[in-house]
Amino acid sequence: MLRLLTFDLDGTLVDTAAEIAQAVHLTFDDFALARRSEDEIIGQIGRGTRELMLKLMARVLIAQPSLADRLEFDTVMTRFDQRYAETAGSRARPYPGCQAMLERLRKHGIGLACVTNKEQRHAERVLQATGLAGYFTLLVGGDTLPVKKPDAGVLAHVLREYRVGPHEAAHVGDSSIDVQTARNAGVRAWAVPYGYNGGVPVADARPDRLFDHLATIADHVLRDDAETANKEAA
Repeated sequence: MLRLLTFDLDGTLVDTAAEIAQAVHLTFDDFALARRSEDEIIGQIGRGTRELMLKLMARVLIAQPSLADRLEFDTVMTRFDQRYAETAGSRARPYPGCQAMLERLRKHGIGLACVTNKEQRHAERVLQATGLAGYFTLLVGGDTLPVKKPDAGVLAHVLREYRVGPHEAAHVGDSSIDVQTARNAGVRAWAVPYGYNGGVPVADARPDRLFDHLATIADHVLRDDAETANKEAA
């Protein structure tokens, strides 16, 4: 019987691409840099904002090496962090069926945790702005622990907090990072196909289950629990 579901945030529960892209645009404007395309920015979402900016800035400097003399990465990153604090939650939208799914799972006593590589303070803001914060009794951000996804220690920490075994849990995400996170921790690897995975279908990562819509996750979990209860009663 499944007792715990952990969810990635960006691209799984909430569409945050527009606000992340806006923070990048504003940061680049601040340093008089040409804006990057939204598709390029979205392709780098998933490993946290520092990794996103590292990759984007690396491309800038490869194209224009002379900019290295005036661009200190930590300075750029500090400005981005300020800009994202302004935009986080401003354009985020839960995907269709998100709140209804979480409500159904919560009512049936399923533990719910949000596990993201987004920094904790930004993740909290997004969850609050979208009305999802109250569904999760635990939020683990990319800077909450000494490690982050896909390290096995992330979900191991969550399993200890909820006192459940790996066989009683599943992790839901939109990327190969999430699938690998689940594999590393020994929990079920579930995925949705519409998020951010660098332009590559998440099906290529071979998750244990691929759900077309968030609502079908609740359908699956509650159906399985009902079938298990019926078998035990028999």
